[in-house]
Parts: sequence; structure tokens; C-alpha cells
Amino acid sequence: MALVVTGVLAFALSGAAAAVARWTGNIDTASTRTLTNRPEKVTPTDPNAGEPVNLLLMGSDSREGANVNIGGSADGGERSDTTILLHISGDRRRVEAISIPRDSTVDIPSCVATNGSTTAPQRTKFNAAFAAGALVGGDTASGALCAMQTVEALTGVFLDGFMVIDFQGFQRMIDAVGGVELCIAEEIYAPEANDLHLQPGVQTLGGELALDYARARKGVGDGSDLSRIGRQQQLLASLVRTVLSAETLANPGKTLSFVDAVTSSMTMDDQTAQLDRLTGLAYSLRDLGPGAITFLTVPYAPDPANPSANVVWTDEAALLWENIKNDRPIDHDPTAPSASPSATEESSAAPGASASPSAPDGETIDSTASPSTDDVKEAGKEAFTGADTTAVCG
Repeated sequence: MALVVTGVLAFALSGAAAAVARWTGNIDTASTRTLTNRPEKVTPTDPNAGEPVNLLLMGSDSREGANVNIGGSADGGERSDTTILLHISGDRRRVEAISIPRDSTVDIPSCVATNGSTTAPQRTKFNAAFAAGALVGGDTASGALCAMQTVEALTGVFLDGFMVIDFQGFQRMIDAVGGVELCIAEEIYAPEANDLHLQPGVQTLGGELALDYARARKGVGDGSDLSRIGRQQQLLASLVRTVLSAETLANPGKTLSFVDAVTSSMTMDDQTAQLDRLTGLAYSLRDLGPGAITFLTVPYAPDPANPSANVVWTDEAALLWENIKNDRPIDHDPTAPSASPSATEESSAAPGASASPSAPDGETIDSTASPSTDDVKEAGKEAFTGADTTAVCG
């Protein structure tokens, strides 16, 4: 998601190429050429369509450098409890951000780290892929490569690259845009997340509070990682709305600070980090709005072997990955009767978006009215866009 918002911002400014040259110099990179047994990259059948892009976005809990002051002392290696497969459609009209639960029981393949060391294959929780790579390779890039290898093996989706951002980068990113506005539906008290305490209502969270909110588990909702995923999606959606707002786009200082904050704490594969690729991709996303960005979670069910702690992906997940692999809208059903071209275009323009209500002739609709219960999407369990409502305050 960082690239989407960074890309839109970068080309809202003049002199974009020079700015991107500076930002790419901030980024740590690693090659993906050591990945093995990779799936075929599927090209859209429409010869006039552009190439879709699939990126793996991860949050790192590294305690290196200034991160130790934010996350506390390390307790057993570097991990990533937040992983999102970002799909950018070939026509650049859709973006899907798919969260992968860290507690998914999966088969993790062997992976080659940046130092040439190899991890052992295992069947365990998904987030062990990143942890094993980082441990064997001794760096963030190795963790990202092993997570990337695992996702490709599980989904059959070719990944064009990866991005990893750490605690410090996340905080700076939020602070650079003046914080993000969130609707806190009920009181939150999470002692293990730096004593996070939020009262119900609409609040603007700065970088430190936003990070605590994103990391909090116990003391919030049911205390599970799955409910935390929903809150993280809400936070990212709010960030997208903030970054794409007229107020932010019209403030060059704020936009430069945001992009600088993102890239200065980011590790990326060496292909995605190339100036021409970043420039081209970022420019192609310049017209995206919040309603074109859909957030969702891989369909899952309790793991029969350990239902209280782990999940497994359902059959719906296979259909999701097939749609992503073939650059189709996430709600595409190959078994459904074919729709007319015009109907297909209308239904796929912004998958998961709430349709705008219509009024009878001569009547108007109060756009400031609170949405009904039926209009509120349940983040983490339902697909929603950056333009949808996921919580109601007041």
C-alpha cells in the first residue's frame, strides 16, 4: 500500500523524476533471483491491456537501530505479523490489498537466503516463513524472500517484488500527513501495546498511537490476530483517504515528508526499486481514488487440528488466487452466466464498493446522515474499499 499512496503523491508534484531518484537512494534492496520453483507469470489475454503487478507488502518488527526504542528489546529474531499481497490491475483501475493471516497453517517451502544459506521446509504458521529466512540469512531481505517464496508456492501467483517497512517508517509515515482519523467504536485498553487507551469516538491518531493501535491484540476486541487484521485494514484505508485528500495533495512539504518517511525505512527487491520502474508504475496510478482500492482477508476457517489458535484457507481462497493470477476482479465467478459487456464493466469498476443510494425524482438524499447498519462493512471479514464505512461513531 505504501507504493500506491507514494506513487500517487510523487506525481502530484513537479520535478517528480528527481524526487524519485532521491527516494530510491533511501531504499535497501535485495535480488529475487535466488527464488526457485516459481509459478508462471500469466499475461492478460487482452493484447491491449497493460501488465498487472503483484507485490508482497510486509511490516517488520526489527529492533535494529531506532526501532528498539519503539518496539522494545527483541525477543527472538525478526518477524512479520502483517503481510499483504497487493494486486494492481493491468488497466490500473483496481487495486486489491489482500491480508494473509499470520496464524494460517501452511506448507512453507525451502528458501535460499541472501547469504546463500537454505531454510528447511516445514508445515507451520505462515509467519514462520519470514522469521526462518531472517534468522538464517541474518537480514530483513532474507525474511522477505522466504515469505515471497512461500506465498508464490501457496497461491500460484507470480510476485513481481516485495516491500518491507519497519516500526520507525510506519510512525514517520503517519506523522508526515498529520495523523489519521479513525472511528473508535468502543473503548480500547491494551496494556501490552504501550498501555494504549482510546475512548470511543472519532479520533486522530499520530504515528506512535497509530502504531500501537496497529500492533495491539490483547485488550482489543476478541484479542485475536484476525480482529487485529481488520483494524489494520481500517487504518490503512484511513491513510489512503488522508494521503489522497485535496489538503495533502496541495501541500508539497507534507507530500515530500510522507514519501521520504516511507522510503527511508523500507527494504525492497532490486527490480521494483529501479528508478524507471518506480516512476512508470507510480505515474500509472496517479488517477486512483480510495474507492478503487479494496481491502480484504484471505478466506479462512478454523484449523481442525488447532481451531482455537490457527486457521486454514477455504476453497474460496483458491478462487480468489485464480482471479488475482488472471487479473480478474476479486468477485469474478467463472461458473456464473456471462453478463453483458456493459454490466460487466459497471460491476467490476470498483469491486467491494458500496453503491451510491439513489433518490426518487424530486427528492434529495442527506449525504451527512449516518450510514445504516447494512451499509457498514466488517473490516477483516468483508471486502471493502477506501470509500466504504467500516465503523460508526455517535
